[in-house]
Amino acid sequence: MSFETSTGTRGGRVPKGPLMRIVNTIVTPRIRRKGQFGGSNALVLHTTGAKSGKERSNPLAWFPGPDGSWLIVASANGAVNNPGWYHNLKANPDEARIEVDGKTVEVRAQQLHGDERAAAWKQISENERFAGYQEKTDRELPIIKLTPR
Repeated sequence: MSFETSTGTRGGRVPKGPLMRIVNTIVTPRIRRKGQFGGSNALVLHTTGAKSGKERSNPLAWFPGPDGSWLIVASANGAVNNPGWYHNLKANPDEARIEVDGKTVEVRAQQLHGDERAAAWKQISENERFAGYQEKTDRELPIIKLTPR
């Protein structure tokens, strides 16, 4: 399936800049040690930059998917636009890896659509934080399924 999500017309503020980099620098080692952050399962996603070709790392919440996969949401705090890591996965879906539960796993990324997305969103939206992100924006938050390569 393709990576396709339209930009919204309204949304929250995109977390970015030096402060976000500092937070990620602090949060990432904790996720590597504990596998959680803020009461949610968490992983570190490594992608190849769509424009730069450089490796990028992002700490993200994840939800259990079918067949042992990991589901992540391109919420960007309910912003108008998708986060940078979404564009990196769109450009390079077979060049990602995750750090989760003390191990590194090479993964393939696939955006969910239709009934498969609806089923995943039903599970994910039970988390009030993610349900709130969707309320902030009129774009459909992309759900990405990561499976081992």
